[in-house]
Amino acid sequence: MLQRPETIEPTAGAARPHRIVEVDALRGFALCGIFLANVLVMAGLDGQRGGGPHTSGVDQVAYWLVMMFVQTKFYLLFSFLFGYSFTLQMDAAERDGAAFAPRMLRRLLALFVLGLLHAALLYPGDILATYAVLGLVLFATRSADPGTMWRAALRVYGVVAALYLLLGALVALVDTGDDGTPPATLAQQAAAYRGGPGDVIGANIAAWPEVLAGLFLMGGMVVAAFLAGFTAGRRRLLTAAPAAGAPGRTARLRRILVVGLAVGLPGGALMAAGTVGPLGARWAVPTFIVGMLTAPALSAAYASGLLLWFTTPRGARLAAKLAPAGRMALTNYLAQSLVMALVFTGYGAALYGRTGAAAALGGALLFYVLQLAASARLMKRHRFGPVERLLRTVTVWGRPAPRVRRER
Repeated sequence: MLQRPETIEPTAGAARPHRIVEVDALRGFALCGIFLANVLVMAGLDGQRGGGPHTSGVDQVAYWLVMMFVQTKFYLLFSFLFGYSFTLQMDAAERDGAAFAPRMLRRLLALFVLGLLHAALLYPGDILATYAVLGLVLFATRSADPGTMWRAALRVYGVVAALYLLLGALVALVDTGDDGTPPATLAQQAAAYRGGPGDVIGANIAAWPEVLAGLFLMGGMVVAAFLAGFTAGRRRLLTAAPAAGAPGRTARLRRILVVGLAVGLPGGALMAAGTVGPLGARWAVPTFIVGMLTAPALSAAYASGLLLWFTTPRGARLAAKLAPAGRMALTNYLAQSLVMALVFTGYGAALYGRTGAAAALGGALLFYVLQLAASARLMKRHRFGPVERLLRTVTVWGRPAPRVRRER
């Protein structure tokens, strides 16, 4: 994701499509990773070395794999796509002959309100409010040329990397012997999340300071991904006609894939070894930081690998299955939180802290498959998902057409 972009000019007179299947498909793929990371938190397993009290060998392996391949990787992919989609919103305003600034400010405000409600009622680790606030960076710098935005992304990443490495070095010097969250704190959290709705909301709000601290650490990475995605959108890197410059695009994607895997996989493995095992607890923070710094490489590898695959017949079929979920990603994201709340908190089954990682992840994958099927059905009849429809209504200050007239 932080590879140097190259300009790909569209063919003369070619209209930019209103929907880009590859972008929607990548967003649909990112939804799966976001879900797998979030379900461990909602199940009460986050911060517990080895996967929690109800741990089997399968649970430990499942937790380890998520830390290596998923944790901190997919929110960056989502952030990159947010930056890319920001440019699509600019194009939409121009196409409609509308002023962009008020439209986008209304959109960001609506996202912020949705995020606060989401964080209080369902999941305190919400990303919507964060995106709304940090999206103001894109709003303020949207007139800059793509090269400037790309250099800004690299500078932000460099500053964040330096701060992370300093923090990791300081933590590595101190062996606290701490092996995760204290049992008394875990028991208090479990009692709150298994309680009534008021207890659940109170626990969510009580978690905000810790969540904000984490977002402060990750905020710079999010901004860097925003800027990189914005650059890609301005350069139209995902909308170039396949016949125009395809060999160069394919070679570039292959380079990103190889380098991304070479850098990202060792970093992910180190993160898993430090946070789950076998490394000692004193290495949890330093190895997590290394994993965060190498996460953009693995995120870029995922995206480039999928884009390459999407050019094959099987890959095109996969893109067609993922894209509907990506078109209504906001609805699906909130639906995932609702289902997790019903399963793990006192809103429903109250299984917080009572399931292992393998069961939680397996359930998340099953629901994600159901979301793919439901999204495909809904997108055949409607242009927008329910929450997307609400967000667009606020954005354009009018009601969008509900149905697809015909496929193009």
